[in-house]
Amino acid sequence: MKKVGRIIAIVLGILVLVVGAGLAYVKLALPNVGPPPEITIRADSAQIAHGKYLAHHVALCMDCHSTRDWTKLAGPMVAGTNGKGGEGFLRTMGFPGDFYAPNITPARLKEWTDGEIFRAVTTGVSRDGRALFPVMPYQNYAKMDPQDIRDIIAYVRTLAPIENQVPAPDPDFPMSFIMHTIPAKAEGGQRPQPTDELAYGKYLTTMASCGDCHTPVDDKAQPLPGMEMAGGREFPMPTGTVRSMNLTPDETGIKALTKEAFVARFKAHDHAGAENIRVGDDEFNSLMPWTMYAGMSEQDLGAIYTYLASLKPIKHKVERFTPRSKLMASR
Repeated sequence: MKKVGRIIAIVLGILVLVVGAGLAYVKLALPNVGPPPEITIRADSAQIAHGKYLAHHVALCMDCHSTRDWTKLAGPMVAGTNGKGGEGFLRTMGFPGDFYAPNITPARLKEWTDGEIFRAVTTGVSRDGRALFPVMPYQNYAKMDPQDIRDIIAYVRTLAPIENQVPAPDPDFPMSFIMHTIPAKAEGGQRPQPTDELAYGKYLTTMASCGDCHTPVDDKAQPLPGMEMAGGREFPMPTGTVRSMNLTPDETGIKALTKEAFVARFKAHDHAGAENIRVGDDEFNSLMPWTMYAGMSEQDLGAIYTYLASLKPIKHKVERFTPRSKLMASR
C-alpha cells in the first residue's frame, strides 16, 4: 500500500508540475502577436475627419472611452470627456472581474508609437505586452481596413489631453489566464465599395460590433450558437434591466421595418435635444448609444439594414425592459 501511495504521490506531483508549467507559459509567454508595426501616420484633414466619424459614429471608440450620463436616455457623452477613459465593466454587471476603459487622450498616449496603438486596437495587446480584456472589440477591429484604423489613430492624436488615472484591470480566475490566450495576429480587412451594399453593410456591422450586444450569451458570457443577432442579452442599468433587440429579419425582430423606417429610427436621435432627455428612477433607458449612431450617414445606416435583412431569421421574442421596482419586488 505504501508503494501505491508513493506512486500516486509522484503522479500527482508530476500533474501539478505540468499544470504549473502550463499556467506559467500562458502568463509569461502569451500573448504572442509579434512586435508592433513600424508605422508613422501623417494624415491630412480629410483623413482626420474620417477618423472622427468612425470613432464617434461607427466604431464608437468614444462610447467606452468617455464619460456617459446615465441620467439621460441612451447615456450621451458628457461634454469635455472625450477619450478620458474610466468607464467601468464590473463584476456587478456580470463581467469576470473589474475592467476600465483606459485614457486614450494624448495625456496617456503621447509616449506610444502609432504602431503600438495600431497593435492594441487590432490584436488586443497593450504597449507593455499585456493582454486587453475583449470587452474592447479588437477581434472585430482586426477585420477593419488598416487605413480606417490609421484614420482613427490620426483623430485620437488630436484629442485634447486630459489627465485621468484609470484603475488597473482586476480579472477573476480563470479569466486572468484565459485573456492571455485570446489575442491573435491581425490580418486586416478591406473596406468594400459602398456600391456593394451587402458587403459594405457587413463591414460596418462588424466594425460597429453590433453582434456583441445583440447576441445572447450563456452564463459564461459566451455567445449562444445559432442565436447570432437574435437579441436578448441582458444589461443591468440604474433604472432596471434592459435587453438588446432581435436584429434578424423575423417577426420578432426587424421584419416589419423598412429600410427607410430603420434609418429614420436612428436619425430621430440626430438633434441636440436628443442628448437632454431625462430618465426617471424606474423608466426605460437604453445602453444603445443612439445619439452616437445617429451621426452615421443615411447611406451607411441603409447598408447595415441591407446586411441585417440578409441574415437567417431567428424567432426570439425579447422583453426589452424590466423596471427596477419590478426586479426588487421579485426578490
